[in-house]
Amino acid sequence: MKRPELDPETCDRVIEMAWEDRTPFEAIEVQFNLSEKEVIALMRREMKHSSFKMWRARVSGRSTKHLEQRSFEEGRFRSANQKGS
Repeated sequence: MKRPELDPETCDRVIEMAWEDRTPFEAIEVQFNLSEKEVIALMRREMKHSSFKMWRARVSGRSTKHLEQRSFEEGRFRSANQKGS
């Protein structure tokens, strides 16, 4: 698999989004054009081994990380400052 070259700021943002339980892999793909497999490879490459193992154990099978496995409303966050709250 070809590894996309990301600048450090973008790489940090992808890692941050991958750590967030409510951010699905599909959102990362739309924003950064990285598939779930590429995100996993990035996390493996950029994190300590123990941190990667902990992250993989946490997100494996987690329904909030996959759009098709969760309902539209589940896990959504809406700021009190956002219109329509």
